[in-house]
Amino acid sequence: MDPMPTVEDVEDALTNVIDPELGLDFVELGLVYDIEVEGSDVYITFTLTSPGCPIGPQVTEQMKEFVSEVPEVERVFPKMVFSPPWTPELMSEEAKFALGF
Repeated sequence: MDPMPTVEDVEDALTNVIDPELGLDFVELGLVYDIEVEGSDVYITFTLTSPGCPIGPQVTEQMKEFVSEVPEVERVFPKMVFSPPWTPELMSEEAKFALGF
């Protein structure tokens, strides 16, 4: 029996999704709200730094691309939400330091 992908595997793949303005990945920025793995399907709930941010479609495609490379992942379903709104407090300590927070 093949091992199923883990949330950690998916999170590792998502570190390749970079915010082009800030130069940091979506995980460090606290933009990934939830990851669910159901068999070979992965559901990702994420947000953007602001609702007017134009990179939503690009981010969705990058998430599909990078997470699809995780062994045993067959389908990826990114879902963009704006509630709760993102705040800088959601960033990792490393991201806060890098951005001067």
